[in-house]
Amino acid sequence: MSAFFGTFDIWQVLSSFIFLFAIIDPLGNLPVTLNMQRRGISISPMRVSLATIIILITFLFAGEWVLKLFGVKIEYFAIAGGFVIFLMALEMILDVTIFKNEGLDGSGSIVPLAFPMYAGPGAFTALLSITAEYDIINLVVSVALNTVVLFLVLAGTNWLNKYVGQTTLYILRKFFGIIVLAIACKLMFANLAMVFGH
Repeated sequence: MSAFFGTFDIWQVLSSFIFLFAIIDPLGNLPVTLNMQRRGISISPMRVSLATIIILITFLFAGEWVLKLFGVKIEYFAIAGGFVIFLMALEMILDVTIFKNEGLDGSGSIVPLAFPMYAGPGAFTALLSITAEYDIINLVVSVALNTVVLFLVLAGTNWLNKYVGQTTLYILRKFFGIIVLAIACKLMFANLAMVFGH
């Protein structure tokens, strides 16, 4: 069992936490949440957080099995995932839209907030990509910590918008965009080296 889950490593937890936090982007998505509230849509931080962690943990354990089903090695997925995350980072840094967020005009805590906004294709790709380098136990802890932060952000949405301000949130989004860009490059080049090294 320990061989499957791997070894707990605080540095893996911290680095994967920052990476996933930048992808899930609860602060950057605050305007969407505020807009939904203005339209009278009821949002439950607890429901959103629970749905998010259930979806992400399920995908974390089932994702590799899906890859095996299609005969795709994790290294190849990490390269492809790194490229997708690279494009997502460009979105964050350059304020361009590369991916269309279809379905975000729905209502409810599960759709569109938990899925596809927080536990969506970007988070799925990020999780599966870094399983090539991180132990499962550290990713589980990282997802749990991100869910706690997501709950706190959603619960304090109005406070953050009032006291932190849009300018600060905008700067944070740029900062995390650069971090995501660097991690995407690391994912692609490290796994390319593994593939060609064979």
